[in-house]
Amino acid sequence: MEKSTIGEHAKAYEPKQMKNISDLEVVSVQQVIKEEVKLDKDGEPYEVTFIVLPDLEGKNEEYRVPNSVLAQLKTMLKEKEDMKTFKVIREGEGLNTKYTVVPLE
Repeated sequence: MEKSTIGEHAKAYEPKQMKNISDLEVVSVQQVIKEEVKLDKDGEPYEVTFIVLPDLEGKNEEYRVPNSVLAQLKTMLKEKEDMKTFKVIREGEGLNTKYTVVPLE
């Protein structure tokens, strides 16, 4: 294992944080989705739904899929069963965050 100082390590440190599906330009309706129970910063369990995609360096990144996105997508797929891709637009922050699903093709 390579030795480094705590200062060097701190400068390189990036906290693990799940990204959001709205960070993606395009999402396929065929993308595999997962559900897991994770622990929050206080050690309390919570359920999260997410997809996993490789980043530019080939490392897997997790993208959270909010329930409101799934609900909108369900409605859209009832009307357009052959929809292949979509994107998600996020507006606001925290409890005031709103998501809009936009069908692409």
